[in-house]
Amino acid sequence: MSDLHTLFLRLEGPLQAWGDTSKFVIRRTMEAPTKSGILGLIACAMGTPRDKVRDCYARLNALRMGVRIDRPGILWWDYHTVGAGIGLTTAAGGVKAGAQGTLITRREYLADASFLVALQGDEQLVGEVVSALAKPRWPVFLGRKSCPPSVPPLVLKDGKPHIEQGITLEEALKSIPWQPRIQNLDTPPNELACILEWRPTETQPEAPDDAEVWYDVPVAYTGVAPVHQARFVTRASLSVGKDKDVVVGEAVFNRVGRPERRRANYTSNEWKEKRKQRLAGDHGLCVFCKQPANTVQHISYRNAGGNEDVDKELASLCRLCHDACTMLEYGLGMTLDRIDPKDPKWRDQIIAKRDEIREFRSVEGRRRALARAPEYDRRALEEINAEEAQ
Repeated sequence: MSDLHTLFLRLEGPLQAWGDTSKFVIRRTMEAPTKSGILGLIACAMGTPRDKVRDCYARLNALRMGVRIDRPGILWWDYHTVGAGIGLTTAAGGVKAGAQGTLITRREYLADASFLVALQGDEQLVGEVVSALAKPRWPVFLGRKSCPPSVPPLVLKDGKPHIEQGITLEEALKSIPWQPRIQNLDTPPNELACILEWRPTETQPEAPDDAEVWYDVPVAYTGVAPVHQARFVTRASLSVGKDKDVVVGEAVFNRVGRPERRRANYTSNEWKEKRKQRLAGDHGLCVFCKQPANTVQHISYRNAGGNEDVDKELASLCRLCHDACTMLEYGLGMTLDRIDPKDPKWRDQIIAKRDEIREFRSVEGRRRALARAPEYDRRALEEINAEEAQ
């Protein structure tokens, strides 16, 4: 450990976006900076072109990374268009025939977030990174080009880059004071969440049970899509004291498991009772089409698990309307807050999705039935496939 050096980055800006495995029209962000995002920022500061980035990443991946979430920020969606008048790119790198219009995308951002990143490696590599960040050849961004930093990323101490030697990542993340957004108004939280890169050691050759797999180790940029590999990360909470709004020396790390995904417990007696109340309140009818209701839709999952507000967070739906709403929600990337089928703004979209589902099910149902039929009915199946191909 004594030969390892640690440098620090402060990542703050109006918007940040640290992409996960999202693709196509819905682009999400992770809760904290990814390794591919940080190493991409460094490669940009070094002025590394895309055709030379493979060798650059091979060296930079030797850095071990830890992140302290000083302000988690607020999740924010933005509207984007891509490809206006210049065509849409195919997987092979060409232009898709007949697709010269715009592609509408929705992208997620972290607004007003702040992260402390510790990068640990040998003296020579850390020195190269510090030199690049001190005088970047190209502008650097916080995940996307639309996210410039509001402060220089490199953390300074007495006017020089802050570098520590012979300390662990945990000690590094404890050594930098927590910074308020507005002096004398903000106070530090009781705990700061941290995400630490895990690597095997002699005493711990296998990853712990609570380790998570993040596919964010950059390998190359092929021109069509970036190539990533996996790494293990573990979570910890940094308990802090309060002494002039800084992290004090007595701060300790507590191992925490991966966060639980908020979901409804459909087997609990509490949920069954609330479902019964909602169906009774809607007289057993779908609130959208007035057909008999056989499901109850979550308008919001914020209190899922038996604590739902029956009047505000639940709605009775028939199976078709429920499936239509669910397909729209997944297509739009909605998470805690979902579609309210009683809201008029969703009416046309739900109707269109209902029609789409009905048409698909009728064709698919006929296809499955004919596939199980005797040989003399296979001609009808071929006719259905030909109709759909047209």
